[in-house]
Amino acid sequence: MISNNELLDSSLQGASTKRFWSDLLRGIHDAAQPLTILRASFGKEQTDRMSLIELRELAEASAMEVERVSTFFNFLQQLVITETVKPQLSAMPIEPVVANVTDGIKLLFEQDGMFLRSTVAESCRPVFINRARTLEALSGVLLIAHGVSDAHDTIELIASASSSHVVKIVVRNAKAFVETMDEEASLRMVLIEANLRSQQATVSWSLQPFCVQIGLAEAF
Repeated sequence: MISNNELLDSSLQGASTKRFWSDLLRGIHDAAQPLTILRASFGKEQTDRMSLIELRELAEASAMEVERVSTFFNFLQQLVITETVKPQLSAMPIEPVVANVTDGIKLLFEQDGMFLRSTVAESCRPVFINRARTLEALSGVLLIAHGVSDAHDTIELIASASSSHVVKIVVRNAKAFVETMDEEASLRMVLIEANLRSQQATVSWSLQPFCVQIGLAEAF
């Protein structure tokens, strides 16, 4: 007889697999756009009529599309690794993880006249995470926050304990009201979500104002 737990596990696994293929197809679709532009730009009919100077100008103008292709394929590679390699989880305090992330990225904010403020409540218990993936996810969220913020904005990273045995991390900019994220930021968020799901963590976000909420399970 199949138990309810087995049915639930199977359902969750199926949903996760469906989400992975959806994210993968999205990345392939986005990567196809700059490839299509490059293919059209370097068609034989076009290049045969160009002078050496025009070909050089075309090559220079195409550098941005090449960079976009590289970014998208890097995303696809990271997504596959994240979804197929199960991380090792361990109990650790969240404060040094937050400090590591903010110390490594605060210079970027300072250079653009932004303020990065982090707070970790003393009541936060150790969490059950993979340190490398959590650092990557938090860094990614802060990079997105940087991208949607302006000079003189304050970006907050707040870690606090909740009543549901979860340490909640909030990254927000109360002044940033974003219509839509660009392709790179959107794909970065997809990777962040996959990264956190692989650790049994939760993530939700909104754009008006910009706010990302992450839930990390407490270690008992």
